[in-house]
Amino acid sequence: MPMTISQKILARHAGLDEVRAGQLIEADLDMVLGNDITSPVAIGEFEKAEFSAVFDKTKISMVMDHFTPNKDIKAAEQCKRCRVFAREHQISNFFDVGEMGVEHCLLPEKGLVLPGDLVIGADSHTCTYGALGAFSTGVGSTDMAVGMATGRAWFKVPSAIRFNLSGKLNKYVSGKDVILHIIGLIGVDGALYQSMEFGGDGLKNLTIDDRLCMANMAIEAGGKNGIFEVDDITLEYVQAVANRPYEAFSPDTDAEYSRIIDIDLSQIKPTVAFPHLPENTKTIDQITEEIRLDQVVIGSCTNGRLSDMAVAAEILKGKKVAKGLRCLVIPGTQKIFLECVKLGYAEIFVEAGCVFSTPTCGPCLGGHMGILAKGERALATTNRNFVGRMGHPESEVYLASPETAAFSAIAGYITAM
Repeated sequence: MPMTISQKILARHAGLDEVRAGQLIEADLDMVLGNDITSPVAIGEFEKAEFSAVFDKTKISMVMDHFTPNKDIKAAEQCKRCRVFAREHQISNFFDVGEMGVEHCLLPEKGLVLPGDLVIGADSHTCTYGALGAFSTGVGSTDMAVGMATGRAWFKVPSAIRFNLSGKLNKYVSGKDVILHIIGLIGVDGALYQSMEFGGDGLKNLTIDDRLCMANMAIEAGGKNGIFEVDDITLEYVQAVANRPYEAFSPDTDAEYSRIIDIDLSQIKPTVAFPHLPENTKTIDQITEEIRLDQVVIGSCTNGRLSDMAVAAEILKGKKVAKGLRCLVIPGTQKIFLECVKLGYAEIFVEAGCVFSTPTCGPCLGGHMGILAKGERALATTNRNFVGRMGHPESEVYLASPETAAFSAIAGYITAM
């Protein structure tokens, strides 16, 4: 039976020759992930079920990233519980302040997720790792608890939408614009419980960071996962970080898809998602009013990688952010932070009037370090702009690429030039 990439990975991990869309399977896991918000809940369920040990201390990752450095007593207690659990069970991949990063930037950087892997994470943006040809998806904390104990999880095999990519992106257009275009095209439920599979000749014109950004936001279209075909660009990235064997899967030429959507990358324009849904998109030329901003955020698990920092620094160099506007720049990991210092990006950001922060999810979820007050408006490279997402329920969040964010920080209003 012909299968998609996701179906092949699920079949292999379930010990089956083939699987079909809609089939229920139990499969072995390569990685179980949690953060400082979801892990304490999973730990509680783990203890309630009276599990005595984790299935493999090298196949569990806990990343303290959402409310760290701890913003209050509750956040400190949550992280403490994770630290104690990780120490008791000798979890190898525990990342805390000083060595952490935003989880979905950190795991690929560390080589903890590789092509062909099956990954669950108690965070909806776990779908990020599909950029590397892995099947990765978000789950609840109870599933995380069972995964930590047994190394297995139940799945309903998803059907798939095929996105055939062609052409090449124009200057100051990136993967964020592509995925916002797609979400605007199909809607926030357009890929509900489906695999979003990306391939085609245009793939060679997307960097690994473009792909990580796009896979990250598959959940914003309702997708079970997003996944890219493995090519030379993937392999070059993976070979630099991998310390164990992996297997890349390709879709069968006659694999069955619920839809096939053609995307010409050369036609993608800078795109902005308006409040309060990621599907409320407009291209920059469709924005006819001057939308003034109080805050710009460049970072997050969507756009906190070195290439995002680089393009923001290129645009901000020698410029100043608009008077009265707050611009926060948050690199995704400690390694990226250090590279920003070495390459002079940090100096550019500070001289431009930005805040340059330690890695954290912080403002993305309205956690800390950038909360919006009533009536305030932010443009962010984050992934969600729901009501109250970044603070007060009467604030507004617009989503855009690092390029558009940097230009807008200088202008004081939304622009891509």
